[in-house]
This record gives sequence, structure tokens and C-alpha cells, in this order.
Amino acid sequence: FSGKHAKENDAEHTLDGTVDRFGRQAMKARTGGWKSGLLILINQGLATLAFFGVGVNLVLFFTRVLHQSNASAANNVSKWTGTVYIFSLLGAFVSDSYLGRYRTCTLFLIIFAVGLGLLALSSQLLLVKPTNCGDGILSCQSPSPLGIVLFYLSIYLVALGNGGYQPSIATFGADQFDEEDDRERPSKIAFFSWFYLALNLGSLFSNTILGYFENNGLWVLGFWLSALAAGLSMVLFLAGTPTYRHRMPGGNPLPRFAQVFVAAILKWRLKRPSNAHKDLYELPSTESAISGCRKILHSEGLRFLDKAAIKTDNDTVEVEGKERSPWRLCTVTQVEEVKCILRLLPIWLCTIIYSVVFTQMASLFVEQGATMNTSLGSFNVPAAAMSMFDIFSVAVWIALYRRVLVPFGYKVTGNPKGFTELQRMGVGLIVGMLAMVAAAVVEIYRLKEVDNKIILDSPSSLSIFWQIPQYALIGASEVFMYVGQLEFFNSQAPDALRSFGSALCMTSISFGNYVSSLLVTVVMYVTKKEDRPGWIPGNLNEGHMDRFYLLLAALVSIDFIVYILCSRSYTNIAVYKESTEDEEVAYIK
Repeated sequence: FSGKHAKENDAEHTLDGTVDRFGRQAMKARTGGWKSGLLILINQGLATLAFFGVGVNLVLFFTRVLHQSNASAANNVSKWTGTVYIFSLLGAFVSDSYLGRYRTCTLFLIIFAVGLGLLALSSQLLLVKPTNCGDGILSCQSPSPLGIVLFYLSIYLVALGNGGYQPSIATFGADQFDEEDDRERPSKIAFFSWFYLALNLGSLFSNTILGYFENNGLWVLGFWLSALAAGLSMVLFLAGTPTYRHRMPGGNPLPRFAQVFVAAILKWRLKRPSNAHKDLYELPSTESAISGCRKILHSEGLRFLDKAAIKTDNDTVEVEGKERSPWRLCTVTQVEEVKCILRLLPIWLCTIIYSVVFTQMASLFVEQGATMNTSLGSFNVPAAAMSMFDIFSVAVWIALYRRVLVPFGYKVTGNPKGFTELQRMGVGLIVGMLAMVAAAVVEIYRLKEVDNKIILDSPSSLSIFWQIPQYALIGASEVFMYVGQLEFFNSQAPDALRSFGSALCMTSISFGNYVSSLLVTVVMYVTKKEDRPGWIPGNLNEGHMDRFYLLLAALVSIDFIVYILCSRSYTNIAVYKESTEDEEVAYIK
């Protein structure tokens, strides 16, 4: 009877440690699944629309409304963008350590909506004067000191809200599917693809509709629409409260990490047990020493850290009411948590070079397109609008991957995912390299079609639509790299650090921006001489941006070789899974 009851309980409740809003083991029929996942996807699309409704033309707002120089405006936008991604680490820390994903998302969504509302209000009352100014024709009045203060306060509230919210919402969405349930596991894998698609669809609307409004001086309307989208996303998110599944926060990980290193150093002279799987210290119960985290199975590698879990006569284990000192003796799960993060870092570092490639779409691709033939009949295509081909490519490749490549990969490899996350990220690097080669070829032919290279920004007769292949290749590479990256860091991070895993994806983009800026500076320093303007001069017709694209392709090729070495030596995380007979078995992710 007890075995039958256990099986029925397993069928009714989740097995991955998630709970409902009252802290009880979550019931599958009443919580999670696509009814919760769909709300989170819509929420993500609206929040992305709201965020890029500000970011898409922020540099123009600095120059046209606040009367800043091009250099100052570009610098301020770079600082603001970098701050958004840095705040993702703060949001991940708060989520994993103290508040949990749901409360963290709610908190930062409120900050996000308040920031957007303050931006719209301050722009309407203090900055956009006269009405509809800043369209490139009608000049705005000089902003008041109060208006400037409120503007900076509002955009950095937006940065804090969006940055803190993003890593938690991705992980929270994945929490709605039980990875230990054979029926829900495929949905969890698919969720990240649809999540990335929702992000791109939101940015498509803001880049086209809201971008058009703001470019024509309708700043206040664009900002109020962004604030409305943020408010609506928050309402939809809160509407799903009764059905969400939750994972309990694991507490501050920094002391846990420090305890492992201190304990290992104190026992550096000890010999590691020959049978580490059995002789290292772990709690005898099925519960983990880390709140909200399943037990992690011991793994080989980074053996020095295993010494933190070696029991000695001087260690106090829980007997006679006394507790062990975590600074002298750590559990295997605690040691493996540190190992997991250390193993993720080399893979993460390899993704930064790809992010350098990805950032060119918002910078050099636009500058390249602006010096091409942008006419389409009587209409001139804005160079920045070409990014819609990237978004279309993302949508097409997500559908192709889910419907074609996954079934094909399953037949070839036997893996239900089709291909592993590491394999997909490797493909993303290769496709990203091809995008740089395509951009270089377009640039070579663009320069050939320039009539007078001496005249500043003299347009080439080559059509801007020749840029479609490089945008399409970037979109395809995103599906393999960034979706694979989201899945990889979410599945390989310990349960108590899943939001941190998602934050690694965002910080990769942040460091990609910084490395790209540094690389451009170094290239110009090396290539600019008295008789040569350098590869990326103010007048692109006198430069050789094609060589810069080929340099990036070469760097990605080198990075790919390093990535192969890192991925081949990577060890997957393994967690304990209770069988229906109450036996502990290892579950390899």
C-alpha cells in the first residue's frame, strides 16, 4: 500500500523540489505548466517592448532634447547599457539568496514601471518643450536642472528594474516545468526558445513603431506607451500568482563558498579518500544542507576542494546536540556547488567573444548601412530598421530548430534535446563567424561602388538590402548561442544559484560591449597613421571596416578552438533523485 501511495503522490506532485505559494509541495494539476509559462512569456514580451521603447532612440534623446554632443551621448548610452547588465548580478543575488524569484520579479517590475512613468512625466512637463520637438527639425529648449536630474533618476531606475528582473524571470519561467517529469521535461527545454522569441518580438515592436514615433518628435507618446506596457506586464505577472511554482531561496552563497575554501585550506595536508563517493561527508537524510537545493552527487576534478568534506577527529558532527562547524567541515553538496560555478566560468568566458560579434549589429552594421543606397522606391529605409531581418531570422530558426532539427538530432544522437547545449553554442560561434565574413564581403563591394571616397559619407550605390545575409546569420547564431546559453547555465547551475546562471548570459553581453569598445580603440590606435585614417575612420569610405570584420572572424575562430577544449573537459552536474522506493539514485543533467 505504501509503495502504491508513493507512486500516486509522485504522479500528483512535482519531484524537483518546487513548492506552491504556501510552501507546500507543488501539485502538477494546479500549478505550473504552460498556463503559467504563457503568462511569463507575454510578460517578457511586454517588458522587452517597454525597455527598448526607451533604449532604441536614447542616443537621439541625449543629442536632440538634452543637447549633448555625439561623443557624450554615445558615452552616456554605453554607461547606461552596461549598468543594466551589471544590475542583473544584483537581481540574481537577491533572488537566489533572500527573496526568491517571484518576489524579486515583483519588486524589480515595480521599480521598472515607476522609472518609466517618471521618465514619461518628466519628459512631458519639463524636457520636451515645445511639444513634439527633437524630431531633427524643431529644436527643444535647454533643459532645466530639475528636468535633467529627474531624467537621469528615471532612466537609471529603468536600468535597475529591467536589469534586476531579467535573470529572475527567465529562471522563474523554467521553474514552472518539472525537469524530473518525463512529460514536462521537453516543455522546460522548449521554454527558453519561446522565451527568446518573446524577447525579440517585443523588441521588434519597439524598434519599429515606438522608434518611428520617437524619431519624429513624439517622445512623450513613446515613453507613455512604454510605461503602459510595463504596467500591463506587471498586472499579467501578478494575475498568475495562484498558479506559479516556486523554489525556495538558498541563502547568501558567499559565506558557503568561503567556507569551502577555508575548510579545504585548513586540511590541505590531508590525503583525499580513495573512495570519495562514500567517505566524504554528506547529510544522512535526503534533504540538502542548502535550502531550496537538491543534493549534488560528488564529481571528479578540482580534487583539492574535496578536502573540505573530509571528516577528522577534530570535526564536530551533529551528535549530542552539537553542530558541526561549517568552516571546518562542509557537505559534498556544498563543495560541488562551488565546483559547478568554477566549471561554468571557462565556458562563460568563451561566450564573450561571440557577444563582441553580436554587438556589431547595433553599431557598425548601422554605420555601414547608413552609407549605402537606402532607397526603396520613394521611401528611404532607416539603417537601424534592418535589424528586423535579425528578428525575423530568430523567429524562423526557432521554429526550424524545434520542428526540424530537434527530431533529426534525436534520431542521430538519441538525445531528446536533439543536440546538447554545448554543441549548439559551438554552432552559434561558427555561424557568428560566417556573419562577420558576410559583412566583410558586403563592405568590400560597398567601397567599390562609392563614386567619390573623399566626400564625407558619400553614399555607395550598393543597396542596403545586401546586408540581409549578415543580419540573418546573426539571428541564426543567436538561436544556437543565446538560447543554448540560457538552457545550459540554467541546467548546470545548482538549484540555489539558477538566477545567477541566467545573469551570466546578460553579463556576457555586457562584457561583449566593453571588449568591442576596447577592440575598436586598439585597432584605431594601431592602424591610424599620418597618411592613413585607420580601419574605422569618421569617413568610412576612406577606411577598411572589412578588415575589422575579418579580424573579428579570426578571433571567433581562435575562440572556437579554445571553446572546444573547454567543452570537452566539462563535467555535467549530477543531482540526487529519490525513487519511489525511497532509494537515492543519481540524475545526470
